Amino acid sequence: MKLIKAILNTSISQATLDWVLLGYRIAISLSILSIHGAKKIIHFEEEIIHIPDPFHMGGYVATIIAIFANVVCAIFIAMGLFTRFFALGALSIPLIGLLVVHINDPWAIKDVPLMYSIAFLIILILGPGRHSLDRIVSKKWFNKEYYK
Repeated sequence: MKLIKAILNTSISQATLDWVLLGYRIAISLSILSIHGAKKIIHFEEEIIHIPDPFHMGGYVATIIAIFANVVCAIFIAMGLFTRFFALGALSIPLIGLLVVHINDPWAIKDVPLMYSIAFLIILILGPGRHSLDRIVSKKWFNKEYYK
């Protein structure tokens, strides 16, 4: 009976949630950084040609924006610094990919932008948790601790 109760338990401690958010932030950030961001930096010239440009800004601008979302935003999210702001930036590229670029594609192609969109939306909603630089910044700048 104890095993079933443990399996069906839906409560989670704040400490556990904070550690899970830290791991989640780092895992998602490293994933998008290593799979999508690094490729865009290493093969910049090739990426300019291949990156979709749904808003007709030019391949160079679209690539720079994608690098910002996949590299800069990912690094800040992993550190937990201005997390919600950078989660919004990181969310923008896969969400545009899902709703604009791949709108008529089969779900087998939409799954990656869908998963990244969900992942960054969760970070945007839940925030960084206690184990983040946001907590330190909020204490220093506002003399307030949001996570006690």
